[in-house]
This record gives sequence, structure tokens and C-alpha cells, in this order.
Amino acid sequence: MTASGSSSHSAPDMSVSFAGISLKNPIIAASGTFGYGVEFEDVVHLAKLGGFVVKGLSKEPMIGNPPPRLWETAAGMLNAIGLQNIGAQAFLGEKLPHLREMKNVVVFANVFGYTREDYERTIEILNDGEGIAAYELNVSCPNTSQGGLQFGSDPRSLDEVVTTAKRVAQRPLIVKLSPNVTSIAQMAYVAQESGADAVSLVNTFVAMAIDPETRKPRIANVTAGLSGPAIKPIALRMVYDAAHAVKIPVIGMGGISTAEDVVEFMLAGATAVQIGTASYFDPCATEKIVDELQEWCVEHDIARLADLTGGLQLE
Repeated sequence: MTASGSSSHSAPDMSVSFAGISLKNPIIAASGTFGYGVEFEDVVHLAKLGGFVVKGLSKEPMIGNPPPRLWETAAGMLNAIGLQNIGAQAFLGEKLPHLREMKNVVVFANVFGYTREDYERTIEILNDGEGIAAYELNVSCPNTSQGGLQFGSDPRSLDEVVTTAKRVAQRPLIVKLSPNVTSIAQMAYVAQESGADAVSLVNTFVAMAIDPETRKPRIANVTAGLSGPAIKPIALRMVYDAAHAVKIPVIGMGGISTAEDVVEFMLAGATAVQIGTASYFDPCATEKIVDELQEWCVEHDIARLADLTGGLQLE
């Protein structure tokens, strides 16, 4: 049905919900690509989005990796920012009060650490902050107490950090999974059994780029995380695998830049999505996709967007 043919219908219901959190639409700005939200308030109507995730917060401030830290690829972006942030306590004092003044804005706090104790302490600090809807646990950090193995790549380490975080968290817990694993379905299931209220995936893929003239790496850290349209087909498959392995909600991400991309992720099993790299090439991308998604629903006679979740037709 064409848009004009559906114009007489009532506006589609764009709302979604997970872990007891209601969003006006499924579009969430991803961590690390949207600052602390306040940086975008003059560019994007934040209240128009489903929500946004602040950049990763640690128990103490971090300066991040040395430059160069970003490199544009043929169909994406490499980044090795190094989780630069002002620290959880400063976020509560300097950023959160302003975010609370914004009406109808849903704020998620991304949390990371290098030991289970780091995660625990960061969450304890953030528990005192009014106006945070949920925590998103970044488990793509090296577990320094176990030789640098990433929490998100080892089932036992993942179980331990999620269990620790869940014990102290006073808000719903979303676990952001790394794609750099043998089985994303297994890791999603471990997160669920350890107490996660939802999982978000995928984080970036480990990658690199080399300057053939200087023979040096394009990124000072040598390796970096690959994001953007290049990873979308793999991310979509991983969301599909994870959604079939768990009963908790799945939040999909990885190369989303159009309304059609959002629909694909929802059909694969995602309840909501996060948009990251698209905000680099168009700071208004998240807001534009909200409008495009509503238009898509009208054109396709979709009365309730949430009904698309898991709706892939195999025959």
C-alpha cells in the first residue's frame, strides 16, 4: 500500500519496551558515538529518539589512547578511542543534572572496567544518580586480573562479571556482547543465565589498517574496532542467532543507517536497535531514521512496529 493510500489511517504505534523500560520508538543512539548526550542537544531533538547510551563510564577518569584514534575505511570506520571518559562521579555531578532537565529523554549508562571490582564500584557510584534508565555493561574490556582475556570472549569470565554487576545494580542490566567470539548464541545465553535483563549486540570487530607509504599502522593502538555498514550482514546474523538462544530482549546494532536496516534487525529478533557510526557521517542520522521508520510503517500498513520483532519468514 502506498503512503497516500495509508494516510487516512491512524499513525503507527512506534513504541517498544524491554526490561520494564518503555521507549517511544526503537531508535537508541549507541555508546561512544553520542558523547554524554548534551553535545548533541543543539543538533538532534533528543526527546524524539527512543533513548541514547552515554559513552562508557569507569570508576575513575581515563584519557584514552594516543592519536591517531580514528580511520575511515571503505565501508565503515576504525576506532581505538580507548574508552576516554570523565569518570562515573563526574558524570553524576557535571552531566546527569542537565540530562534530567530534558523532558522525555531516556538515558542509559554504559559501564566498563578491567576487573569485576571495577564494574562493581562504577555501578555503585551510578546507583546514586537519578534519571538513569538502565546500565549497559561493556564486556569487551580486557580482564586484567586474568591476563587480559576479554570478559566477553570467555563464558566463565562473562558469567562472573554479569553476576557481580547484577548483584549491585539497582536498575535493569543490559549486557553488550562482543562479536569476537566463536558462538554469540552461547555468550548471549550465558549473559541471560547470569542475570542480564537484556543483551545488546554487536560491539565492534577487531581490525586494522596500514599505510603502505610509511608502512606504519593507521591507528596508534595498531588494532582497532571496525564498525559501520561493512559489519551489518554479520551483525544481523549474530542478532538472529542470539535472539534464538535467549528469552530476554535483544538490542541490535552494527552498521544501521536506514529505516530498512532497522526493520531487518527487528525481523531478525531485535526489540530495539542502536545507531552509532551513522552519527559520524551525519550527526542528525538518528532523528532522520526515526522519521523514515515512521514513513516506512505507514507505507507498509504496519499499525504496531513492535510486531515486527522476530517476524522473519523462512518459507
